[in-house]
Amino acid sequence: MKNSNIIGLKEADCLKIAEQLNILLADYSIFYQNTRGAHWNIKGEQFFTLHPKFEELYNNLVVKIDEIAERILTLGGVPNHNYSDYLKLSSIKESKEVSDGTKCVENILASFKIIIDLQRDVLDLTEKAGDEGTNSQMSDYITEQEKEVWMYNSYLGK
Repeated sequence: MKNSNIIGLKEADCLKIAEQLNILLADYSIFYQNTRGAHWNIKGEQFFTLHPKFEELYNNLVVKIDEIAERILTLGGVPNHNYSDYLKLSSIKESKEVSDGTKCVENILASFKIIIDLQRDVLDLTEKAGDEGTNSQMSDYITEQEKEVWMYNSYLGK
């Protein structure tokens, strides 16, 4: 955790935060690939609505994947990069249902729940550590994603 001193945080705190961020990185990576699968394979009357929406989502997710990995590095950690590691760490499972629009949106909502819950846990950890950088990042993600959850729920008529 060589970077902890240069950003003014305790090494032990950086280690805990980086560990949680690696779990979050795994969740985002599986979520990303599931969303790409839905984008590629969506069929039916919802195609023209959902195909571009899924592309918008996975483009957003890939940006966050990079930002999380870079934050892990900033904290002095090493971001995982293997899907075998992601599959072990992630609470989000690989999706086999990628052609039915309603099921895809339900899977997206379930993935957002997992990610938002973990980001809230990271917020608690970073607040105690005085890690405003990670705290701000997680807070921004949650604010954006809560709106996405509302919109996807609205799409489903909920």
